[in-house]
Amino acid sequence: MQTMASFVIKPTHLRCVVRTGRLLSEYRTRKTLFSERSYSTEGDSRIPKIYTKTGDKGFSSTFTGERRPKEDHVFEALGNTDELSSAIGLAREFCLDKGHTFTYQLDKIQCVLQDVGSNIATPQSSARESHIKRTKFTVQPIADLESWIDTFTEELPPLTNFILPSGGKSSAALHVARTVCRRAERSVAPIVRSGEADPDVAKFLNRLSDYLFTLARYAALKENKEETIYRRPE
Repeated sequence: MQTMASFVIKPTHLRCVVRTGRLLSEYRTRKTLFSERSYSTEGDSRIPKIYTKTGDKGFSSTFTGERRPKEDHVFEALGNTDELSSAIGLAREFCLDKGHTFTYQLDKIQCVLQDVGSNIATPQSSARESHIKRTKFTVQPIADLESWIDTFTEELPPLTNFILPSGGKSSAALHVARTVCRRAERSVAPIVRSGEADPDVAKFLNRLSDYLFTLARYAALKENKEETIYRRPE
């Protein structure tokens, strides 16, 4: 899997195709993906089936080849990261419908989340040097988020009240993605503290939630949608 160290997306580039479900859980160190797949019936023997049956007993594999229970904290974090990418993908579609020009950033973020998943799925305690080299996470995506946040903030009115998720479909969907991001960050935190994942992964998720909050407000502004302000019920 290519990491951000050598992968830079520009607005003119094609979207990254984001894998859904099982982030890296079907990778193996001894066999290729296709050698492990069950194949279809005669006449269509070259088409691999989507199911492998390797997880039927409640275990999945990390990128290093470890078999762990599906409820392991690594897979919990991977699932939350995958859900976050899906939430961003949905928000992106609403933003595209409104003609927003920032959607290329969401494309790039979904690709970076693949790298986040790679790093999480590579526990340092069982990783070889080749694993670490392939899944190393860089700080550049964090710098990108901070730059985008600063740019959007310059156009936004000062935040003087607590706002509720609102401001049109694009904005509301970005708020949903923000809350999923917070959950992903919480699930990654103990993995990072234990030394099993790169600290920059947690920093990226922390900054990403700030970005999604800022972008939600920006989308509402550009669509001339009113954000709902919190008022204490009487």
